[in-house]
Amino acid sequence: MPNPLVIAKNKDRELALLPQLVNRHGCITGATGTGKTVTLQVIAQALSGIGVPVFMADVKGDLSGLAKAGSATARIKERLDFIGVDAPAWNACPVTFWDVFGEKGHPVRATVSDLGPLLLARMLNLNDTQEGVLQLVFKIADDNGLLLLDTKDLRAMLQHVGDSAADFRTEYGNISAASIGAIQRGLIAIEEQGGDRFFGEPMLNIDDLMQTDTNGKGIINILAADKLLNSPRLYSTFLLWMLSELFEHLPEVGDPDKPKLVFFFDEAHLLFDEAPKPLLQKIEQVVRLIRSKGVGVYFVTQNPLDIPDIVLGQLGNRVQHALRAYTPRDQKAVQAAAETFRPNPQLDTAQAITELAVGEALVSFLDEKGRPAMVERAFIVPPASQIGPISDVERAAVIANSIVAGVYEKTVDRDSAYEKIKGRVAASQPAAGPVEPPGSSGGATQAGTSPQSGGPSIGDRMKDAFGGLFGGTGIARRKDTVVEAMVKSAARSIGSQVGREIIRGVLGSILKK
Repeated sequence: MPNPLVIAKNKDRELALLPQLVNRHGCITGATGTGKTVTLQVIAQALSGIGVPVFMADVKGDLSGLAKAGSATARIKERLDFIGVDAPAWNACPVTFWDVFGEKGHPVRATVSDLGPLLLARMLNLNDTQEGVLQLVFKIADDNGLLLLDTKDLRAMLQHVGDSAADFRTEYGNISAASIGAIQRGLIAIEEQGGDRFFGEPMLNIDDLMQTDTNGKGIINILAADKLLNSPRLYSTFLLWMLSELFEHLPEVGDPDKPKLVFFFDEAHLLFDEAPKPLLQKIEQVVRLIRSKGVGVYFVTQNPLDIPDIVLGQLGNRVQHALRAYTPRDQKAVQAAAETFRPNPQLDTAQAITELAVGEALVSFLDEKGRPAMVERAFIVPPASQIGPISDVERAAVIANSIVAGVYEKTVDRDSAYEKIKGRVAASQPAAGPVEPPGSSGGATQAGTSPQSGGPSIGDRMKDAFGGLFGGTGIARRKDTVVEAMVKSAARSIGSQVGREIIRGVLGSILKK
C-alpha cells in the first residue's frame, strides 16, 4: 500500500491524505488568491507520484507548471524554513494537455448522440417544453437510423422534423415550431461560442485519461479552460459529461489501495447554479456511487456553501483556505463554513478562517477508519514542480511528445443524419438535363442507391451499420488506437434504436428527471 501523501504541515505534525481513502472525495475551498491552485498542484503531483492519473481543468493557465521542475526560489526557501521541512526533489510531472478548441492541447470531442438530449438541453438552456421536443428529435433520429454526430447533423434533423411535423404528429405527438426555433437559436449561440468544435469524431476515449508513463507515474490530464470558462454552461456540461462517462465506463472495484483516477472539478459552483432538484439528486448519486469504481471527485470553489448539502455530505477530505468577512452576509458564510468541519477544542474555526495567510489552510482528512479528523490549521507544503505557467514553446513541446499526439487532431466526418437527409432532398428533386431514351445506360444513378429501389445499396447499409470501418479515413494514428477509437465511436453512435438506448441508458438514468 502506498505511503500517506503529505499535503500540509504545522508545528506539531504533518497532515497527509491516505491513498486508500482518496476516492472518498473532497473539496478545496477559499477566496481568490488564497492558495487553492497551489494546493491543487501539490495534491495532483503527490497522486501522480504513486501512479494515480489525474484530470483537472486549468481555468487560469497556472497549472501548466506541473509539466516543469520547480526550483528553490527565495520565497519558497522562506516557506520551507518557516514550516520546517526539507526542500522536495524538484521534478516535473508527466502531463497531457487537452483543449475543447484544439488550441492549447489535444482536441476533446463527443458526439451529439453520446451527450444525449438531457445534457444538451442543459447546455442550450432549454425549458421543459423545449427539452421535450429535443427528446422527440432524438427519438425520431433513432427510429429512422439517422446518426447525430456533430452540430450540422442536429441542425439538419431539427429542420427535417420541423418541416415534417405534420407527418410525425400521429406517432410522436405535436411538435411545436416555436420550440424547434428555440433549439435552433440555442444551437447557433453554442456554435458562435466555439462549442461546435466539441461535437464530432474521433470522440474522446476515456481510457486515454487513465495512463501512466514509463516510470509508473500517473499522467496528469490538464484541460485548458480559460477560454471555455467564457461559456459557463458549456464548461459545466462538458465536465458533467466526462464524469458520467467515467461512471458508465468503469467497472466496480470496491475499495482499492489507491484510486484509478482523481477528477478535480474547478469552479464547481457553475455546475450547481440554477440546477433543478432532480439533477442535484442524480449528481449526488453519481458522486456516491462512483467511489466504488475507484474514482475520487474533488470540487474546487470559493465557498463550501456553493456545493449543495446533499453533495457536500459526500466529501470527506477537506482543505479550507481563507474567506473574507467584510459584510454581515460574508460573516454568516464564514460561520456556516466553520460548522462543516469536525470541531477542534483548541481552535476557533470560524475566527481562524478569516485569519489564514496565503498558503495556509484549515485541513481535515479522513483517518484510517474513514472518519473525518479534527480540523487543524497548517501550511500547504510547496510543490516539486514549477509554480506558475510554462511558456507557449514549452507547452507545444509537451503536446508534440504526448502519448496521444496525432490521435485526435484530425476530424472524421462519416455519413450521418446531415448527409442522409440532404441526399433524400436531392433525390426528390426533378432530374435536370435531357431525358434518356428507354433502355439507355447513359443515365447515372445517385451515388450509394440501388437503381431498382432508389434506396441505399447493400454496401452502404453495411457501411452505415459498421460505422465506416470499411472505408479509409486517411488518419495517421497508432495502430491500436485507430481500432479502439473507431470501434468505440461507431458503437456509441450506432443508428439502431436499441443500440442508441443502450449507449445512453446509463447517462439517462443518472440525469433523467
